[in-house]
Amino acid sequence: MPVTSTRLRPGAPPSPAQETSGRWHPLELLPPLLVLLLGTLLLRPGHGLWFDELFTAEVARLPLGEILSAVVTGAGTTSYLAGVPPSYNAPYYLVAHGWTALPGLGGDTSLRALSLLATAGGLALTTRAVARLAGRATGVLAGTVLAGSPLVLEQAVEARSYGLAVLATGGAALGLVRWLQEPPRGLVLFGLAGAGMGLAHWYAVTVLAAFVVAGLLRRRSALPLLLTGGAAALPVVALVGLNLLNGTGGRNAEHLRDTGGQLAGLALRDWSGGQTPLLCLTLGLAVLGGLRATGLRAVAACWALVPLLLLLAAELVRPVYLPRYLMTGLLGVGVLAAAGVRALPRAARAPVAALLVAFSLGASLTMFDRAPRERADDVVRLLAEVHRPGQPIVAADQRSAIGLDHYVRTLEPGLRPDVVLPPDDAPGDAGDVVWLVRRLIDWEPEPTDDDAVLAAAGFRQVDQVTLPGSKTVLVLQRWER
Repeated sequence: MPVTSTRLRPGAPPSPAQETSGRWHPLELLPPLLVLLLGTLLLRPGHGLWFDELFTAEVARLPLGEILSAVVTGAGTTSYLAGVPPSYNAPYYLVAHGWTALPGLGGDTSLRALSLLATAGGLALTTRAVARLAGRATGVLAGTVLAGSPLVLEQAVEARSYGLAVLATGGAALGLVRWLQEPPRGLVLFGLAGAGMGLAHWYAVTVLAAFVVAGLLRRRSALPLLLTGGAAALPVVALVGLNLLNGTGGRNAEHLRDTGGQLAGLALRDWSGGQTPLLCLTLGLAVLGGLRATGLRAVAACWALVPLLLLLAAELVRPVYLPRYLMTGLLGVGVLAAAGVRALPRAARAPVAALLVAFSLGASLTMFDRAPRERADDVVRLLAEVHRPGQPIVAADQRSAIGLDHYVRTLEPGLRPDVVLPPDDAPGDAGDVVWLVRRLIDWEPEPTDDDAVLAAAGFRQVDQVTLPGSKTVLVLQRWER
C-alpha cells in the first residue's frame, strides 16, 4: 500500500480511508455505470438537437483552420450566425471536431455520447478521489448521488461542454487528493486537469480556486499546489482575454440572471430539480458534513462553498447566474452531502444513504418523459412530405436557420436548392407558394422582414403547423398568392 500522510498508532485499526486510499475496487464503477445507463435511456427517443447543440454540430464539422480563424477573429462561421462566433467554448469545439472526425462518429447522437462518456469518466475519478479521502462506501455514495442528480444527468446527454468539465473536475479532485496524501504526486494531474476545467467552461475556474483553498487548509506547505493552480488558470485567462480583445467578451450575457443575493438558494433548488424533499435532505446532510465529517470535510466544504461565494461576489458587479454554468461547483454539494452521511451514527448511515439516492433518482424521473427541446428535424421531415420542387423554403430567424440548415443537410438534402437562409429575405418574385420556418416567442412569431416582403408581393399566410419544444417553439407557415 502506498504511504499516506497519515500515520497509524501502533495497534490502531486502519480507518476506511486508509484501507482504500491506494486500492481501486470494482464497486467504484457503480456511479459511472449508473450515469451511462440513465443517459442511454434518456437518449433512446432520439430527439433532435436544439440550438446550442446544433451550433456544436455545425462548428465541429468545419475544417480546423476555419474554427481557429473564427475563434481568433471573433467572426461567425455562417451568414446567419455572424454575431455568434465560437468564443468561450472554443476548446470544446476543437475536441468535438476531433471526435466527429473519427470513423462512424459524425452523427447527432455521437456528439451527445461524447458528453455522456466524459461525464461517466468524471464521476469515476470523483468516486476514486472521495474513496481515498473518506473510504470506499463514502466514495461510491458520493458518485452515485452525482450520477442521479437531475442537473448532472440533463447536461450529460447534451452536445455541450459540461461533460468535459465534469471529467476535468474529477481529474483535478483526484490530483488534489493524491497530493494531499503522497506529495508531490498528483501535482501534474491537478495542473493538467485544472487547466482543462477552465477551458471546458470558464466558471469551473472557481472550483479550481476551491481546490487550492482546500489544499491550503489541509497542508502548511501548500506553495507547490498554489503555484500549480495559478499556472492551471492561465489558459482560461488567456482565452477570456482573447474574447475581450476580439469583441465577443459579453456574448450570451443577456441569458444570465441577477438573483438579488439569492444565488446560493437558487443553485441548491436547481441542483435538486426543484424537489423539496431532496433539497432539504441534501442541505441538512451538507451542513452536517461541513461540521462533523472527518477526512473529507475541508475538500468537500471548499468545493461546495468557495464557488458560490466567488459568484456571489461577482454578482455585485453583473448578473452571473445560469444553473448549468454552476454545475461543476454544485458537484461539491453532492460530495458534501455524502460526507454528511458518513458523519451520522453507524446505524443510520445505510438508510439515510438509501434515502438520499432514492430522492436524487426520483427527482430525475421526470426527465424520462420529457418532450423534445426543439423540433427542427420534424420540420424538415414535414417539408419533405408537403414541399414541391421550386417552392422556396425560407428560414425567418437565426434559430430556424440553423435547424433547417442542419437537418436538410443530414436528413433531406434534396430540399437544399430551395432553402433560403438569413440574411436573405423571402423572395417576392417566387411562384405561388412559399414555406416560412420561424420560431415563436411568447407564442408570437419573431418579427422579421419576411412578412412585409411577402405581403407586398401579394402573398398571404394560408396555413400554419406548430411544433412546440421545451426550449423553442417552431412553426411551418404556408404562404400563397
